[in-house]
Amino acid sequence: MIDSVDNVVTAAHAAAPSLEDLGRAGRARMLESVADALDESRSGLVEIAAEETGLTTERLVGEVARTSGQLRLFAEVLRDGGYLEATIDHAAPEATPPRPDLRRMLVPLGAVAVFSASNFPFAFSVLGGDTASALAAGCPVVVKAHSGHPRLSRAVAALAAAAAEGAGAPRGTIGLVEGREAGIDLVAHPRIQAVGFTGSLGGGRALFDVASRRPQPIPFYGELGSLNPVVITPGAASARAEALAAGLAGSMTLGVGQFCTKPGLVFVPPGRDLEPHLAAALAGHGPQRMLTPSIADAYARSMAELADSRGARLVFAADQGGDGLGAPAVYATTVSGLVEDPALLEERFGPTTLLVEYADEDELLRAIGLIDGALTATVHAEDDSSSRVLRALRDRAGRLLFGGWPTGVAVGWAQHHGGPWPATTNPLHTSVGATAIRRFLRPLVFQDAPASVLPPELRDGAAPLPRRIDGVLTVGAR
Repeated sequence: MIDSVDNVVTAAHAAAPSLEDLGRAGRARMLESVADALDESRSGLVEIAAEETGLTTERLVGEVARTSGQLRLFAEVLRDGGYLEATIDHAAPEATPPRPDLRRMLVPLGAVAVFSASNFPFAFSVLGGDTASALAAGCPVVVKAHSGHPRLSRAVAALAAAAAEGAGAPRGTIGLVEGREAGIDLVAHPRIQAVGFTGSLGGGRALFDVASRRPQPIPFYGELGSLNPVVITPGAASARAEALAAGLAGSMTLGVGQFCTKPGLVFVPPGRDLEPHLAAALAGHGPQRMLTPSIADAYARSMAELADSRGARLVFAADQGGDGLGAPAVYATTVSGLVEDPALLEERFGPTTLLVEYADEDELLRAIGLIDGALTATVHAEDDSSSRVLRALRDRAGRLLFGGWPTGVAVGWAQHHGGPWPATTNPLHTSVGATAIRRFLRPLVFQDAPASVLPPELRDGAAPLPRRIDGVLTVGAR
């Protein structure tokens, strides 16, 4: 039986001081222990996930590896220590005005909430990047399980809590709640200090408003929706139309089109062979099970809306199959069509994309100006890329790709998985990669503090870690 939201949050709040006191080395060992436990239980967990989501065993095995890899990445982040932004300004009584001894670093916020996503039952769920980065920061986590994989969520939460406690973490470090009302109560709970969310624009915006209306408003880091525009230049279309069509077909159908980085809008020049090549590349793709019946129903409705739109014409549609299934469909329009029917620019979660024909660069720039913020933007060009187009895309995306396709988000130190609204509620931060930890930390300055009360990272002669001392960036102990 799942405990009440208040009980779970109260336990997480009580665990926060002890989790912080584990220190960087202790939390790194904890994350590695949880990663090991996840890998050791992979077979049984993948079996549950396949039953609940319909995703293939191959896909899920890879996702477990990504998830344990994320946990181990944050163990590396902890041992490196640079994320703390440790800064020391020694006292300077001769300065005008005199400067006291100032020592600054980032400290954990406290207990935080994480909302699981439907489309990645491991990597954006109970032990996803939000949870891994929050635990690394020293914040206990209360996860709101996704209704699309409840049995898996319970199994992973139990495994993770046991492994964390076995590595020295306090009870309450990882908790789980279920249900829509529980999610609302979780965000509203006064002891929750931040929220990580991946999901729909409507659901995310509603929770964002709850977080903002609290007597103590808190950060809400939501990933809400993204069209991920692609620009194909005339040079690229002439040189490799068939290869581009094949790449687009693979990207838009990956995971039955249920990736947040799916290319949902593709700008194409007129008079090329992209459309017939794309139809040919999609010809062998039939209906597949989608993650949940509600997602499949929403996809079917969105396809019916496109079919009824006077501004879009059908390029390709496979047999959509029965209930719970989704199959590829491609529609096309013009820039004028986008202007006349802004609903064409809505995100459609599933294996579909919209081709937009543009006449020239000015018309392309006009169309880009209609797009909301996105996680990614992609350019396929030969020697005809434009600085004006690149700047327009850069202003609307968190990751700019040159060639390739946006589905697939590598996990590493340099990754950024965010973007202007509505891709995320805060474009400064990411839910993937090492800097995701920054969401769950705040700065604290110690002024004229005795050494005995300073964190180890701010003491003179501390173990080597990146620090700025009297304005000079250093790694050695000083």
